[in-house]
Amino acid sequence: MSDEPTKDGLTEDGLLGGRVRLLQPRQGFRAAIDPVLLAAFVPARTGQTVLELGCGTGAAFLCLAARVPGISVIAVERDPVVAEIAVRNAALNGVEARILAEDCCALPSLPPLDHAFANPPYWTGGTASPRADKRQAAHEDVPFAAWIAALARPLRHKGTLTLVLPASRFAEAAAGLREARCGSVRLMPLWPRVGTPAKRILIQARKGGRGGDEILPGLVLHEADGGATAAAHAVLRDGAAL
Repeated sequence: MSDEPTKDGLTEDGLLGGRVRLLQPRQGFRAAIDPVLLAAFVPARTGQTVLELGCGTGAAFLCLAARVPGISVIAVERDPVVAEIAVRNAALNGVEARILAEDCCALPSLPPLDHAFANPPYWTGGTASPRADKRQAAHEDVPFAAWIAALARPLRHKGTLTLVLPASRFAEAAAGLREARCGSVRLMPLWPRVGTPAKRILIQARKGGRGGDEILPGLVLHEADGGATAAAHAVLRDGAAL
């Protein structure tokens, strides 16, 4: 897809090899691979209902809907301007989604949900961006525990809760999941290259889960020459599940 700006200052970009069309601001916070990987790890099935908190322009829920047609989507984005772009993206991709411009951690009553997921703001140190949109999307202003509690609250028993996070914060996330009574934690490392430490992780738990925790084989993203590995290509371009 072209990244030329539209008349309203947005670009139209393609995800999953062009299967997903994504309008997003030319300036400000733009979707990268995190929401695509997040969507690939959500074990949704046709006919189920999913919730995304902090959906931005909709990259994650659109990728999930492209892989699993027939899901019901509820998505929440506190920035009303960005939420309106998500509404446009859902229509552009033929996805039926209820998109709420609400505070992600103070949600209205929702129906029982099968899966909930988020790519929450997680930077805590350094200098926050002077741009309000980038700062809000990337810099943490509420603790993970509040995000996890909001995601877990409407989940059915054994429903899944999935996050993409920096690897340095997996212990904090696991503790938050336990506090929200979500167990059977599954951790998937995302390695930049073979032999390098993971910089990102996917972490998932089930509400009321009591089984053992798992560390999964993980995903290597790049070959030594910088190109995508075949496994990463299958997820990022072909829409394969993790």
